[in-house]
Amino acid sequence: MNFEIPPGLTDLLQEFTVAVLRSRPSNLESFAADYFNNLNQKVNGVPKGIGLRFQDGVSNKDEHDHTSQSGTDDEEPAPPPSRDRRKSVSAERYDPEADDDQDYVKVINPKSDEQRKRLNDAIKHILLFRSLDQEQMQEVLDAMFEKAVKPGHEIITQGDDGDNFYVIDSGKYDIYVNVDSKNRKLVGNYTDEGFFGELALMYNMPRAATIVAASDGIVWGLDRQTFRRIVLKTAFNKRKKYEKLIEGCDMLKSLDMYERMNVCDALTSQTFKDQERIIAQGDKADCMYFVEEGQVRVAMVNKKNGADPKATTEKEISRVGPGGFFGELALVTRKPRAASVYAIGPTKCAILDVHAFERLMGPCMDIMKRNIDNYESQLTTIFGGKTNISDLR
Repeated sequence: MNFEIPPGLTDLLQEFTVAVLRSRPSNLESFAADYFNNLNQKVNGVPKGIGLRFQDGVSNKDEHDHTSQSGTDDEEPAPPPSRDRRKSVSAERYDPEADDDQDYVKVINPKSDEQRKRLNDAIKHILLFRSLDQEQMQEVLDAMFEKAVKPGHEIITQGDDGDNFYVIDSGKYDIYVNVDSKNRKLVGNYTDEGFFGELALMYNMPRAATIVAASDGIVWGLDRQTFRRIVLKTAFNKRKKYEKLIEGCDMLKSLDMYERMNVCDALTSQTFKDQERIIAQGDKADCMYFVEEGQVRVAMVNKKNGADPKATTEKEISRVGPGGFFGELALVTRKPRAASVYAIGPTKCAILDVHAFERLMGPCMDIMKRNIDNYESQLTTIFGGKTNISDLR
């Protein structure tokens, strides 16, 4: 049976997809309902904002917020891409699973020590680069090129196909979204930091906004091929690896697939030596851990009433192996660490920092709170008598 695609459907779905990828909503169904209701109101002349982020590449909530003082939380959905955008060599789809790197040629743009230092400072907080190993990071740094801009210079244009990814070194940059074929609206800005342009490269979509220099400044560019072959492919492989790690985690089964993918993207890896202390009892909590390889032991010093307050003898509480997790308790209770954790042999853990935890783990909170009762029952058996977690801090 043949079906005719209604005019405008492809553009409509593409624009909705870009909005989802930019906003990363925790509830996709609710976001979709708001998005299309708002779009319908706009078509009928009654615009109403739904809190979208328009720029072609903004950092997550746990990175710096680069919107203007007026904010973009009440902006309308971005209009469909311009149909007369220039033809670009980036229109081909990139498949990160395909083993087609034999044609890839490393790009090296020479830099002085001073340039390299500025570049390092500019990219050190970019989440996209966190999953790169040292060799990959060096290759990205080698490939990036410096570009000086003057006020009014249009760095990327809404509707164009993507050519480069950009990191800001210095200067102020305005973010515009087209209102119609002749007018555009200022929806935010960057000042001396930030990045943009990755969405068009990652998802083979046209530029979702126009970025214009509002002052003298410097940006660092990374060509499309290098970005895709290194940054995109590494991020894809990282997601696949962590998908397998967390798919067996009972706590995360309350998350939908989209939410689990966000958790995968936020994880970073760290290795520990045999007997190295990963968490110290009494310390402030800043992250939770998932065990990738190896094993850890959880130990506590009993500091409850009646015990020697200077006691230092620890009792082993439990052990956690691959696929298990620890460190979430202090993040749930917002209290210091209740136990110490040590590596047993070489151990590798995936780490979810406190900001990502608070942003992504809301649907799991009830499960984690129920786990507190299980922990306390276990402690009562080990230490004797009714034992609360708060007694052991």
